[in-house]
Amino acid sequence: MIYKMTDLEIIDAIEQVRSKNNINWMNILRLAFKHSPSEAREIVAKINEDDGKIGALLKQLSENK
Repeated sequence: MIYKMTDLEIIDAIEQVRSKNNINWMNILRLAFKHSPSEAREIVAKINEDDGKIGALLKQLSENK
């Protein structure tokens, strides 16, 4: 029989995976800034810009209409 996870169990599982993945992202950033800081800054700026767009879209989703 397959066990069906509850919503909170799924959220907890996602949190565990994301915490490990965040460490990987930080390691990539360290490597990029160590070997090519100017290019890394350009990429981080683009990521930040897109994150801002995502934030604005999430705000629209969260507002009552």
